[in-house]
Amino acid sequence: MAVRTTVDIPEALHDALRHRAERSGTSMRALIVRAIEQVYNEPKKGGYIRGPLVRGKGKLGPRFPVDENPHDLVFS
Repeated sequence: MAVRTTVDIPEALHDALRHRAERSGTSMRALIVRAIEQVYNEPKKGGYIRGPLVRGKGKLGPRFPVDENPHDLVFS
């Protein structure tokens, strides 16, 4: 079942959408529905984080600090 929704689209975007629909031989509705489906129906891709999250030119601290206070390493 379809639901009718009214959306105000800027005139320049509306013209671009209309021209694209004409070039592709489809309707503006089909283009809009396809764009919304691509954004909201694709599952989010997850993966492992690789590499340092923060890049910098500073010197790295010890890999496994034993006697150091972790706050001294982070906030220094």
